[in-house]
Amino acid sequence: MGRGDVTEESNPNAAAASPRNPIIQVEGIRKLYGGIAAVDGITFSVQPGETYGLLGPNGAGKTTTMRMLSGLAPVDSGTISVAGIDVVKDSRAVREVMGVVTQHDGLDGGLTVFQNLILYGFLAGLSRKHAKNRTHEVLEFFGLRDRSKSNVYELSGGMKRRLAIARSMMISPRVIVMDEPSTGLDPQSRNRVWEELAVLKEAGVTVLLSTHYMEEATVLCDRLSILDNGKILDEGTPDQMIERHAPKEVAQLRVLPASLRIVREYLTQREITFREVGALVSVTGLNGDRPDLSGLNDVDGVRTSYRAGNLEDVFLAITGRELRD
Repeated sequence: MGRGDVTEESNPNAAAASPRNPIIQVEGIRKLYGGIAAVDGITFSVQPGETYGLLGPNGAGKTTTMRMLSGLAPVDSGTISVAGIDVVKDSRAVREVMGVVTQHDGLDGGLTVFQNLILYGFLAGLSRKHAKNRTHEVLEFFGLRDRSKSNVYELSGGMKRRLAIARSMMISPRVIVMDEPSTGLDPQSRNRVWEELAVLKEAGVTVLLSTHYMEEATVLCDRLSILDNGKILDEGTPDQMIERHAPKEVAQLRVLPASLRIVREYLTQREITFREVGALVSVTGLNGDRPDLSGLNDVDGVRTSYRAGNLEDVFLAITGRELRD
Protein backbone atom coordinates (compact mmCIF):
# COMPACT_ATOMS: atom_id res chain seq x y z
CA MET A 1 0.00 0.00 0.00
CA GLY A 2 1.48 3.38 -1.01
CA ARG A 3 1.35 6.52 1.09
CA GLY A 4 -1.27 7.92 -1.27
CA ASP A 5 -3.60 4.96 -0.82
CA VAL A 6 -4.68 5.26 2.79
CA THR A 7 -8.26 6.24 1.96
CA GLU A 8 -10.83 4.03 0.28
CA GLU A 9 -12.44 4.98 -3.02
CA SER A 10 -15.97 5.25 -1.65
CA ASN A 11 -17.94 5.21 1.56
CA PRO A 12 -21.52 3.94 1.35
CA ASN A 13 -22.51 5.82 4.50
CA ALA A 14 -21.70 9.27 3.12
CA ALA A 15 -23.44 11.50 0.64
CA ALA A 16 -21.50 12.67 -2.39
CA ALA A 17 -19.67 15.96 -1.98
CA SER A 18 -18.39 18.33 -4.63
CA PRO A 19 -16.80 21.79 -4.68
CA ARG A 20 -20.37 23.16 -4.92
CA ASN A 21 -21.50 20.99 -2.03
CA PRO A 22 -19.31 21.57 1.06
CA ILE A 23 -18.38 18.41 2.92
CA ILE A 24 -18.77 20.37 6.18
CA GLN A 25 -21.49 22.99 6.63
CA VAL A 26 -21.92 24.73 10.00
CA GLU A 27 -24.77 27.23 10.38
CA GLY A 28 -25.29 29.45 13.42
CA ILE A 29 -24.27 26.93 16.09
CA ARG A 30 -24.37 27.94 19.76
CA LYS A 31 -23.29 26.18 22.94
CA LEU A 32 -23.93 27.50 26.43
CA TYR A 33 -22.23 26.49 29.66
CA GLY A 34 -23.81 27.96 32.77
CA GLY A 35 -25.45 30.70 30.75
CA ILE A 36 -22.17 31.69 29.09
CA ALA A 37 -21.84 31.19 25.32
CA ALA A 38 -18.73 29.09 24.66
CA VAL A 39 -19.71 29.13 20.98
CA ASP A 40 -21.91 32.02 19.93
CA GLY A 41 -23.62 31.56 16.57
CA ILE A 42 -20.72 30.69 14.27
CA THR A 43 -21.08 29.75 10.59
CA PHE A 44 -18.50 28.30 8.20
CA SER A 45 -18.11 25.67 5.48
CA VAL A 46 -15.28 23.41 4.32
CA GLN A 47 -14.81 22.04 0.82
CA PRO A 48 -13.78 18.41 0.09
CA GLY A 49 -10.01 17.95 0.36
CA GLU A 50 -9.51 21.31 2.05
CA THR A 51 -7.52 21.90 5.23
CA TYR A 52 -9.47 24.40 7.30
CA GLY A 53 -8.24 25.92 10.54
CA LEU A 54 -9.89 27.40 13.62
CA LEU A 55 -7.32 29.82 15.01
CA GLY A 56 -7.63 31.43 18.40
CA PRO A 57 -6.37 31.55 21.99
CA ASN A 58 -7.25 28.99 24.65
CA GLY A 59 -10.90 29.45 25.60
CA ALA A 60 -11.94 30.90 22.23
CA GLY A 61 -14.41 28.06 21.56
CA LYS A 62 -12.31 25.91 19.23
CA THR A 63 -12.53 22.64 21.18
CA THR A 64 -16.26 23.06 21.87
CA THR A 65 -16.89 23.63 18.16
CA MET A 66 -15.00 20.49 17.24
CA ARG A 67 -16.79 18.40 19.86
CA MET A 68 -20.15 19.48 18.47
CA LEU A 69 -19.05 18.87 14.91
CA SER A 70 -17.87 15.33 15.71
CA GLY A 71 -21.06 14.48 17.61
CA LEU A 72 -19.37 14.37 21.02
CA ALA A 73 -21.29 17.32 22.47
CA PRO A 74 -24.93 18.36 21.86
CA VAL A 75 -25.71 21.57 19.96
CA ASP A 76 -27.95 24.08 21.74
CA SER A 77 -29.00 25.69 18.44
CA GLY A 78 -27.94 25.77 14.81
CA THR A 79 -27.17 23.02 12.28
CA ILE A 80 -24.15 20.92 11.32
CA SER A 81 -23.83 18.76 8.20
CA VAL A 82 -20.85 16.49 7.50
CA ALA A 83 -20.75 14.54 4.23
CA GLY A 84 -24.52 14.90 3.98
CA ILE A 85 -25.13 13.69 7.55
CA ASP A 86 -27.17 15.86 9.91
CA VAL A 87 -24.91 15.72 12.97
CA VAL A 88 -27.50 17.31 15.28
CA LYS A 89 -30.05 14.60 14.48
CA ASP A 90 -27.69 11.63 14.05
CA SER A 91 -24.43 12.10 15.94
CA ARG A 92 -23.57 8.38 15.67
CA ALA A 93 -23.61 8.27 11.87
CA VAL A 94 -20.99 10.99 11.51
CA ARG A 95 -18.41 8.83 13.30
CA GLU A 96 -18.58 6.38 10.40
CA VAL A 97 -17.10 8.98 8.05
CA MET A 98 -14.98 11.04 10.46
CA GLY A 99 -11.73 10.42 12.28
CA VAL A 100 -11.18 12.40 15.49
CA VAL A 101 -7.88 13.30 17.15
CA THR A 102 -8.39 15.01 20.51
CA GLN A 103 -5.83 16.96 22.56
CA HIS A 104 -5.55 13.95 24.87
CA ASP A 105 -4.70 10.99 22.65
CA GLY A 106 -6.53 8.38 24.74
CA LEU A 107 -4.11 5.63 23.71
CA ASP A 108 -3.98 2.48 25.83
CA GLY A 109 -0.53 2.48 27.42
CA GLY A 110 -0.76 -1.22 28.26
CA LEU A 111 -1.11 -2.27 24.61
CA THR A 112 1.30 -2.29 21.71
CA VAL A 113 1.05 0.03 18.74
CA PHE A 114 -0.48 -2.79 16.65
CA GLN A 115 -2.97 -3.71 19.38
CA ASN A 116 -4.11 -0.10 19.80
CA LEU A 117 -4.90 0.16 16.11
CA ILE A 118 -6.62 -3.21 15.64
CA LEU A 119 -8.70 -2.77 18.80
CA TYR A 120 -9.84 0.68 17.71
CA GLY A 121 -10.80 -0.65 14.28
CA PHE A 122 -12.76 -3.52 15.77
CA LEU A 123 -14.60 -1.23 18.22
CA ALA A 124 -15.36 1.13 15.33
CA GLY A 125 -17.26 -1.67 13.60
CA LEU A 126 -14.69 -3.32 11.35
CA SER A 127 -14.63 -7.10 11.18
CA ARG A 128 -11.62 -8.79 12.80
CA LYS A 129 -10.16 -9.56 9.38
CA HIS A 130 -10.75 -6.06 8.04
CA ALA A 131 -9.38 -4.47 11.23
CA LYS A 132 -6.21 -6.56 10.95
CA ASN A 133 -5.73 -5.75 7.27
CA ARG A 134 -6.43 -2.08 7.86
CA THR A 135 -3.92 -1.99 10.73
CA HIS A 136 -1.16 -3.25 8.42
CA GLU A 137 -2.11 -0.61 5.83
CA VAL A 138 -2.10 2.25 8.35
CA LEU A 139 1.19 1.14 9.90
CA GLU A 140 2.78 1.18 6.46
CA PHE A 141 1.28 4.54 5.53
CA PHE A 142 2.54 6.30 8.66
CA GLY A 143 5.93 4.56 8.76
CA LEU A 144 5.15 2.84 12.05
CA ARG A 145 5.68 -0.77 11.01
CA ASP A 146 9.00 -1.05 12.84
CA ARG A 147 7.30 0.14 16.06
CA SER A 148 4.23 -2.11 15.78
CA LYS A 149 5.34 -4.33 18.67
CA SER A 150 6.37 -1.44 20.92
CA ASN A 151 4.24 -0.61 23.95
CA VAL A 152 2.71 2.86 23.85
CA TYR A 153 4.50 3.90 27.04
CA GLU A 154 7.80 3.42 25.20
CA LEU A 155 6.95 6.02 22.56
CA SER A 156 7.98 9.67 22.52
CA GLY A 157 5.34 12.39 22.61
CA GLY A 158 5.70 12.97 18.88
CA MET A 159 5.37 9.26 18.11
CA LYS A 160 2.24 9.01 20.27
CA ARG A 161 0.73 11.91 18.34
CA ARG A 162 1.49 10.18 15.05
CA LEU A 163 -0.11 7.00 16.37
CA ALA A 164 -3.24 8.92 17.38
CA ILE A 165 -3.48 10.34 13.86
CA ALA A 166 -2.87 6.87 12.42
CA ARG A 167 -5.64 5.46 14.61
CA SER A 168 -8.08 8.06 13.30
CA MET A 169 -7.47 6.67 9.79
CA MET A 170 -8.56 3.12 10.65
CA ILE A 171 -12.09 3.68 9.31
CA SER A 172 -10.85 5.30 6.07
CA PRO A 173 -12.50 8.62 6.98
CA ARG A 174 -13.37 11.33 4.53
CA VAL A 175 -12.92 13.97 7.22
CA ILE A 176 -10.46 14.21 10.12
CA VAL A 177 -11.04 16.62 13.00
CA MET A 178 -7.87 17.46 14.95
CA ASP A 179 -7.83 19.52 18.13
CA GLU A 180 -4.44 21.21 18.64
CA PRO A 181 -2.49 18.55 16.67
CA SER A 182 1.00 19.63 17.75
CA THR A 183 0.51 21.12 21.22
CA GLY A 184 3.28 20.09 23.58
CA LEU A 185 5.55 18.68 20.88
CA ASP A 186 9.17 19.65 20.29
CA PRO A 187 9.91 21.38 16.94
CA GLN A 188 11.18 18.19 15.25
CA SER A 189 8.09 16.18 16.26
CA ARG A 190 5.83 19.06 15.25
CA ASN A 191 7.38 19.15 11.78
CA ARG A 192 6.86 15.40 11.43
CA VAL A 193 3.17 15.76 12.32
CA TRP A 194 2.91 18.53 9.72
CA GLU A 195 4.43 16.20 7.14
CA GLU A 196 1.87 13.51 7.96
CA LEU A 197 -0.97 16.01 7.59
CA ALA A 198 0.39 17.09 4.21
CA VAL A 199 0.33 13.46 3.08
CA LEU A 200 -3.27 13.09 4.24
CA LYS A 201 -4.16 16.15 2.17
CA GLU A 202 -2.53 14.58 -0.87
CA ALA A 203 -4.68 11.50 -0.25
CA GLY A 204 -7.81 13.67 -0.50
CA VAL A 205 -8.75 13.71 3.19
CA THR A 206 -10.55 16.84 4.42
CA VAL A 207 -8.91 18.15 7.60
CA LEU A 208 -10.44 20.50 10.16
CA LEU A 209 -7.91 21.52 12.80
CA SER A 210 -7.74 23.93 15.68
CA THR A 211 -4.56 25.65 16.75
CA HIS A 212 -3.19 28.64 18.60
CA TYR A 213 0.13 28.40 16.73
CA MET A 214 0.37 31.08 14.07
CA GLU A 215 3.05 29.20 12.12
CA GLU A 216 1.01 25.99 12.11
CA ALA A 217 -2.03 27.77 10.68
CA THR A 218 0.09 29.50 8.02
CA VAL A 219 1.80 26.28 6.91
CA LEU A 220 -1.16 23.88 6.96
CA CYS A 221 -4.38 25.76 6.28
CA ASP A 222 -5.94 26.53 2.91
CA ARG A 223 -8.43 28.74 4.75
CA LEU A 224 -9.05 29.60 8.38
CA SER A 225 -11.34 31.41 10.76
CA ILE A 226 -10.11 33.49 13.68
CA LEU A 227 -12.19 32.87 16.81
CA ASP A 228 -12.37 34.79 20.04
CA ASN A 229 -15.00 34.66 22.79
CA GLY A 230 -17.00 32.10 20.85
CA LYS A 231 -17.36 34.22 17.70
CA ILE A 232 -15.71 34.16 14.27
CA LEU A 233 -14.02 37.52 13.74
CA ASP A 234 -12.90 36.95 10.15
CA GLU A 235 -12.32 34.19 7.63
CA GLY A 236 -10.11 33.69 4.57
CA THR A 237 -6.82 32.29 3.36
CA PRO A 238 -3.79 33.12 5.51
CA ASP A 239 -2.56 35.54 2.82
CA GLN A 240 -5.97 37.25 2.62
CA MET A 241 -6.11 37.69 6.38
CA ILE A 242 -2.61 39.17 6.47
CA GLU A 243 -3.39 41.47 3.54
CA ARG A 244 -6.56 42.74 5.22
CA HIS A 245 -5.35 43.22 8.77
CA ALA A 246 -1.58 42.96 9.29
CA PRO A 247 0.94 45.77 8.92
CA LYS A 248 3.25 45.47 5.93
CA GLU A 249 6.26 45.47 8.22
CA VAL A 250 6.96 45.19 11.93
CA ALA A 251 10.12 46.48 13.60
CA GLN A 252 11.46 44.36 16.41
CA LEU A 253 13.68 45.99 18.99
CA ARG A 254 15.71 43.78 21.28
CA VAL A 255 16.37 46.06 24.22
CA LEU A 256 18.62 45.67 27.25
CA PRO A 257 16.86 46.56 30.55
CA ALA A 258 18.99 49.68 31.06
CA SER A 259 17.75 51.17 27.79
CA LEU A 260 14.09 50.18 28.00
CA ARG A 261 12.91 53.45 29.60
CA ILE A 262 14.52 55.50 26.80
CA VAL A 263 12.85 53.35 24.15
CA ARG A 264 9.44 53.62 25.79
CA GLU A 265 9.69 57.41 26.07
CA TYR A 266 10.81 57.79 22.45
CA LEU A 267 7.94 55.69 21.10
CA THR A 268 5.31 57.20 23.39
CA GLN A 269 6.25 60.82 22.62
CA ARG A 270 5.97 60.14 18.89
CA GLU A 271 2.71 58.17 19.31
CA ILE A 272 4.27 55.14 17.64
CA THR A 273 2.35 51.91 18.34
CA PHE A 274 4.35 49.27 20.19
CA ARG A 275 3.97 46.26 22.45
CA GLU A 276 6.42 44.54 24.74
CA VAL A 277 6.99 40.79 24.95
CA GLY A 278 9.83 40.20 27.39
CA ALA A 279 12.98 41.86 26.08
CA LEU A 280 11.42 42.29 22.63
CA VAL A 281 9.54 45.44 21.63
CA SER A 282 7.41 45.12 18.47
CA VAL A 283 6.77 48.42 16.70
CA THR A 284 4.38 49.28 13.86
CA GLY A 285 4.21 52.53 11.96
CA LEU A 286 1.22 54.50 10.75
CA ASN A 287 -0.81 52.58 8.12
CA GLY A 288 1.55 49.63 8.54
CA ASP A 289 4.53 51.45 7.03
CA ARG A 290 8.04 51.27 8.48
CA PRO A 291 8.20 53.43 11.62
CA ASP A 292 10.81 56.16 12.05
CA LEU A 293 13.23 54.76 14.63
CA SER A 294 16.23 56.87 13.59
CA GLY A 295 16.34 58.53 17.00
CA LEU A 296 17.23 55.20 18.59
CA ASN A 297 20.21 54.48 16.33
CA ASP A 298 22.75 55.76 18.85
CA VAL A 299 21.10 54.28 21.95
CA ASP A 300 23.25 51.57 23.53
CA GLY A 301 21.59 48.18 24.09
CA VAL A 302 19.06 48.46 21.24
CA ARG A 303 19.21 46.09 18.28
CA THR A 304 16.64 46.54 15.49
CA SER A 305 15.39 44.04 12.91
CA TYR A 306 12.34 43.92 10.62
CA ARG A 307 9.85 41.23 9.62
CA ALA A 308 6.71 41.02 7.50
CA GLY A 309 3.29 41.10 9.14
CA ASN A 310 1.86 37.71 10.12
CA LEU A 311 -1.22 36.05 11.60
CA GLU A 312 -0.16 37.01 15.11
CA ASP A 313 -0.40 40.63 14.02
CA VAL A 314 -3.79 39.91 12.41
CA PHE A 315 -5.17 38.62 15.68
CA LEU A 316 -3.77 41.58 17.58
CA ALA A 317 -5.25 44.00 15.04
CA ILE A 318 -8.81 42.65 15.20
CA THR A 319 -8.98 41.75 18.90
CA GLY A 320 -6.55 44.15 20.53
CA ARG A 321 -4.66 41.38 22.32
CA GLU A 322 -2.06 38.67 21.78
CA LEU A 323 -3.04 35.35 20.25
CA ARG A 324 -1.74 33.43 23.27
CA ASP A 325 -3.23 35.67 25.97
